[in-house]
Amino acid sequence: MRILGVDEAGRGCVIGPLVIAGVMIDQENLYTLKSLEVKDSKLLSRDRREHLAEKIRSVAVDTYVIKLSPAQIDKAVRSQRKHHKLNRLEAQTMAELIERLEPDVAIVDAADVLSARFRCHIIELLSHPVQVISEHRADRNYPVVSAASIVAKVERDHHIDFLRNRFGDFGSGYMSDPKTKAFLEELAERCTTYPDFVRASWKPARIARANARMKQVKLA
Repeated sequence: MRILGVDEAGRGCVIGPLVIAGVMIDQENLYTLKSLEVKDSKLLSRDRREHLAEKIRSVAVDTYVIKLSPAQIDKAVRSQRKHHKLNRLEAQTMAELIERLEPDVAIVDAADVLSARFRCHIIELLSHPVQVISEHRADRNYPVVSAASIVAKVERDHHIDFLRNRFGDFGSGYMSDPKTKAFLEELAERCTTYPDFVRASWKPARIARANARMKQVKLA
């Protein structure tokens, strides 16, 4: 039996992609995965995540990563259709990942407050039957989902490194980071539209744009 763990990294950031990763393990190798002491990526240092990601890939049958761009996220967030916003986009992407890897069982970290609804959204998009387990905190309760969490976070870290090297040090991409906050405010004042690595639909980005416009009016 092949078991797939699916998780994401970067859902709440204002800069950079949302990364969804799948790690598929043969059932007999679950103990090997557990022996690596994988856990939710947020509980690990970057060096530890990098080390574990290599180990995970050596144990896994397969891994797959999908990056959702800020433009894709903005389109979902701005959708006028109920239940067709970011949660549905995540469900669609996880379904795509399950279709590609063809596991017997898929365990996903539910993005919806209703984990059963999130499961239904995934199942309705699958072309073949797969047992789907959708739970909150799956990244802490299932080692195979912890492994996916680590792979997703490592991939996002690398993408953020690329963006920082190209556009300057904006910090982590989360608004809780003072560097990110200052960078976004400076962008809002300097640019008429945000560059494509910013989630323009995000409330902090909209507020920064509104504040910049107000400042420009006062200076006029």
